[in-house]
Amino acid sequence: MFAKEIYIARRRTLLEKMAATAPEGKRGIALFVGNVEAAAQYKDNAYKFRQDSSWLYYFGIDEPRFGAVIDLDSGEQTIYADDVEIGDIIWMGPQPSVASKAAAVGIDKSAPYGAMSVAVTKALATGRDIHFLPPSRYYNTMKLASLVGIPEEDVSKVAPIAEDGGRHASEELVKAVISMRLVKEPCEIEQLDDAGALGQEMHSIGRDNIKIGVIEQDIVGKMEGLVLQKGWGVSFPTILTQHGETLHNHLHDKIVEPGKLMVIDAGAENNMHYASDFTRTYPTSGKFTTKQREVYQIVCDCNEFAFSLIRPGITYRDVHLATARKMLEGLSALGLVKGDLDTMVAEGIAGLFQPHGLGHNMGLDVHDMEDLNENLVGYDPDQTRSTQLGLGSLRMARRLVPGNVITDEPGIYFIPALIEKWKSEGTGKGFVNFARLEEYYDFGGIRLEDDVLVTQDGARRTGPNRLPIQPDDVEAAMTCQP
Repeated sequence: MFAKEIYIARRRTLLEKMAATAPEGKRGIALFVGNVEAAAQYKDNAYKFRQDSSWLYYFGIDEPRFGAVIDLDSGEQTIYADDVEIGDIIWMGPQPSVASKAAAVGIDKSAPYGAMSVAVTKALATGRDIHFLPPSRYYNTMKLASLVGIPEEDVSKVAPIAEDGGRHASEELVKAVISMRLVKEPCEIEQLDDAGALGQEMHSIGRDNIKIGVIEQDIVGKMEGLVLQKGWGVSFPTILTQHGETLHNHLHDKIVEPGKLMVIDAGAENNMHYASDFTRTYPTSGKFTTKQREVYQIVCDCNEFAFSLIRPGITYRDVHLATARKMLEGLSALGLVKGDLDTMVAEGIAGLFQPHGLGHNMGLDVHDMEDLNENLVGYDPDQTRSTQLGLGSLRMARRLVPGNVITDEPGIYFIPALIEKWKSEGTGKGFVNFARLEEYYDFGGIRLEDDVLVTQDGARRTGPNRLPIQPDDVEAAMTCQP
């Protein structure tokens, strides 16, 4: 945990933000439900416990079956959890009291877990609004539905609480939390750099173990072993594949073959639960072919170009579009597309080659806060999400401010099924050289990703040492030289 003053200050700021949503005496309560253990095969064999990120942000207690209520009018704060009994002590040993855990994060009032329902019932009976966040876990969905007395399907709906007094997740609370978590504090930036260092070390192990004849799972095992040794674990399931045209390929059962491109998209979660997320693409034989290098250089140039644009005040949507233009310029030089670059950007031609957005928010989650509502997290009120392939998948479009942490991850993929679909439907006709693209059906894909902190006057990448990215540097770093 951070020092208790960090959590006290965060909850104070939350109270101040929520005070602006309703007059005094009409603000209600904010209800937070932490995660519980989830059975894998049976109750006593649970999945590895991961606490809810918003709970960690405001309360810091990294243990299951905790809840909290903040009275938004009086400011009173209560932690709800149960002290261990003798049966627990036999299996777990003596544990600190709930009261002492609450005191460690600056809260002086605690009560048994079951008393949380009493507090909520009392608030409902007196007509008070109940503010809660949309949950990501099914237990929390059921728990909130039971506490507030609403159907489970309504728990994750986000709308202004003023409309019906809290029969769904509170848009006011969601927006307040997002506004705080989007801008990282110095203590968080330190943790993100730490997670970045671990992620970079993880990637270096992956790169160094690419050898012809090795099973992909062997490489993944070495990478994930490191993060279990030095941190909490991976920040998301590792993507390591010689079929980079499949964007989220989690199969690791292939033998490393010569002449392929190996996409490694992986990240580490440190012991404070902050995440990293890097992607590099490697030639399995140690050297790029001419064809591979041509496409790789376009993606590399796009990564550098996007980074050069990141600064306070610019929207990440504009960075995405400018980078799409840069990509189409490179693809045009290869004869894969033709036409006016601005027209192609407007027509969404880049989506054929990069059917995802340029990046997403980073923090306690690798896609930070997307459980709270992806559009509210990633888009300013005056922005509308596109329906175009690629641009429509942009998870972070906002005007950047110092303290934002985002990913910069352009990619070029040759997806035969998608190309054939566009060809048969006439999409991109006159812009896309479909005949030439047939030469790339066995190419795969390339993605290059860094984590970026927006600073007062520009940006910097997180982590101590950037992973090799220029093609000459990548080849020099490879240990599988022919």
